[in-house]
Amino acid sequence: MTAFRNRLAPRTLRGRLSLVALTTAALLMLVLTVAFNVVAQHRLQHQADDELRTRAAAVATTIDTTGRTVRVLETSNDALLDANVWIYSDGRLLEEPPNAGPLTRIADALAGRGGRRCVTADVDGPLRLCSRSVSGDNSEATVVTALGLSPYRSSADTLLLGSLALDAVTLACTYALTRLAVGRALRPVRMMTDQATQWSAVASEDRFGQMRHPAELARLGTSLDAILDRIRTLLRHERQLTGELSHELRTPLSRIIAELDWWQSRPRTADQTHAIHKVIAEAAHSMHAICDTLLDDARGGVLTAPGTAEILPTLRRLTEVLDLPIHLTVAAEGPPLEAGVPPALLERIVSPLLSNACRYARSKVAVRAYRAPDGVRVDVIDDGPGVPPPFAGQLFEPGQRADPGDGHGGAGLGLPLARRLARSAGGDVTYDPGHTRGARFVVSLPAG
Repeated sequence: MTAFRNRLAPRTLRGRLSLVALTTAALLMLVLTVAFNVVAQHRLQHQADDELRTRAAAVATTIDTTGRTVRVLETSNDALLDANVWIYSDGRLLEEPPNAGPLTRIADALAGRGGRRCVTADVDGPLRLCSRSVSGDNSEATVVTALGLSPYRSSADTLLLGSLALDAVTLACTYALTRLAVGRALRPVRMMTDQATQWSAVASEDRFGQMRHPAELARLGTSLDAILDRIRTLLRHERQLTGELSHELRTPLSRIIAELDWWQSRPRTADQTHAIHKVIAEAAHSMHAICDTLLDDARGGVLTAPGTAEILPTLRRLTEVLDLPIHLTVAAEGPPLEAGVPPALLERIVSPLLSNACRYARSKVAVRAYRAPDGVRVDVIDDGPGVPPPFAGQLFEPGQRADPGDGHGGAGLGLPLARRLARSAGGDVTYDPGHTRGARFVVSLPAG
């Protein structure tokens, strides 16, 4: 039954509101129609009683009750007065209308009760009978008059049909006007919905808060703006994650392609093939670690694992994987250093800094690890042109490059990724603007 009612219910808000308005109007019109017709019937019956009493009063003027015997006086046009009139004296019928038939018994019973009374009978049609007492000095008489109610009933039926027709027209107009009004009222909501759909598809910066709306739509606009902001943030994170994965996976993929091209250029020995397989396996393992690290960061996973990364071996393994063509030195001061991050995360933090240093260095790159009061630090230093001072403030913004046309590949994602990963592990990546003849980046991490 519930499913059947749900199928019958309108599917649109405009249809449902119109149905509610129609139902409410129908109930109100029903109450008003019933009340109106009850009052109309009561009024028509009251008019019939007044007509009967007036006729009874006119007939009473023709009755002489001054003597001991009641006499009916003859007057001109008495045929009109005698129509449907019964006259009684002391319970004895003096006059009755011709062809009265069964009505005489009803008139007898009404006269026997005396006083002023009225009853309704149905004898060949609805009739109304009223009695009136006529008292004299020595005698008393009773006059009973009758009146057909067919004209009054016809008027009542006409009023009922008219009121029902008026109700039907009113309900039809109510439904049509309600649908029109609700449709116009919901038009701004539909327009806002379409705009929100368009803006969310292209991550537009337009918002409903920039427009003037009524108070009710202003709250809706605020909610839609919040949703659009979240969608835009998710799309930005999605693009950022895609760019970072592409940026980080490019190096191991290039190694795999280079090794395969070298292997396919001419027949190789078993030892060479084995070495190539080893390089490809290391690159694939590096890609797996990159994906795990970036996806854990995107999901908000815990990236810290105290005491799990030995800094110097991790840095040396990273330089071997990157296969950098420039002179590179890796050194660590003091006893063996451990960072409170996983080795894969340490590689992902240092790798963009090391790649940039080798890309812009003139002749050498130095990587130095040492202990600091708040943990451990890794310096990545090159002897290249350094970072232009005007660009230093945008250095860690995604997609920003000091000179996009410098001939070096890059999307401007490595440094922002390194800083974000370091901060997610409780550390940081900073640039030293006071370093001369090249660039110096400092990685700060918790100690293991």
